[in-house]
Amino acid sequence: MTRNNLPKNILVAPLNWGLGHATRCILIIQELEKNGFTPIIASDGPSLLLLKKEFPHLTSLELPSYCIEYPKNPCQFKWKLIFNSLKIVSAIRKEKKIVQNWVQEYSLSGIISDNRFGVYSKSIPSVYITHQLKVMSGSTTWLSSKIHTFIIRKFQECWVPDVKNSPNLSGELGHLVKTDLNIKYIGLLSRMKKQILPIKYELMVLLSGPEPQRSILDEKILKKLQIFDRKAVFIKGNVEAEQKIEQIGKVTIYNYMQTEQLEKTINESEMVLSRSGYTTIMDLAKLEKKAFFIPTPGQFEQEYLADKLKIAGLIASTKQHKFKIEYLGSASLYKGFPKINTEINWRELFNLFQSE
Repeated sequence: MTRNNLPKNILVAPLNWGLGHATRCILIIQELEKNGFTPIIASDGPSLLLLKKEFPHLTSLELPSYCIEYPKNPCQFKWKLIFNSLKIVSAIRKEKKIVQNWVQEYSLSGIISDNRFGVYSKSIPSVYITHQLKVMSGSTTWLSSKIHTFIIRKFQECWVPDVKNSPNLSGELGHLVKTDLNIKYIGLLSRMKKQILPIKYELMVLLSGPEPQRSILDEKILKKLQIFDRKAVFIKGNVEAEQKIEQIGKVTIYNYMQTEQLEKTINESEMVLSRSGYTTIMDLAKLEKKAFFIPTPGQFEQEYLADKLKIAGLIASTKQHKFKIEYLGSASLYKGFPKINTEINWRELFNLFQSE
């Protein structure tokens, strides 16, 4: 077999911030394999562990952590990021050097980076995935967006997991009035498939996201579920070596679920209570689910998305400090996610990696 006929190695590297970046890369990895490529996984922390569990047969590599710390006081989130910016810049420089070595060591033919700023190469096609062309950060939105644009320019293409026209899911985040970036709207990036199954749970709680806010909401909801006299399932989003299951009253608690089990459980649930992270929104939209969102405090992107869907009459939401279990009843007043017909043309997208 000649070198031209050998499978092409594509590095897939999601950011480790919550599990959303990693979980939306699952579909990309699956499609790369279907189209004759050999994916190589790279990340750190729980995101890397999750992908290793999903794809134990693939090579997995560790990248430096961005050391993103989330404050207990949400008002300090932006300033905490600025304070830790030197650590983030240091990690980006390290991963950039590491990736340049990997290009040769693993004979890479392409790179797909989901929000990892230093994972690209000038010598091979490099793609950046983001739904945040506009990075909302309050009064500094103009600056954070400008910095992000500077980063995106280093990549050959930018894939936005959304549809180009209205109605769409990302709104202002993924749709700029004017830009010269090489953007491709690829459609909704979700590993989930809708199934018609009997309803087993009246409520599903699905948590992920950065600490300590994930644990804070975890404890708050568990306490409130003690007065929830209906069958519920709680997935904490703690990726660990082994799956753990606990039963408290009518609530079944899992530390985490892998794709197949998670897909089945969401389809068996009448309503989902979760953060308004964009990957979760894409998954629930694909499954046409009713939901109730509690955006991560201080995370402008999630607050914007929750408000956008609420104003559109689709999904109920409230701020974390205001949440009461009784509010879940208001979800029935909203339409839920409508069916969105969007097919991803994987062959066309992956053509970028076919040239020698």
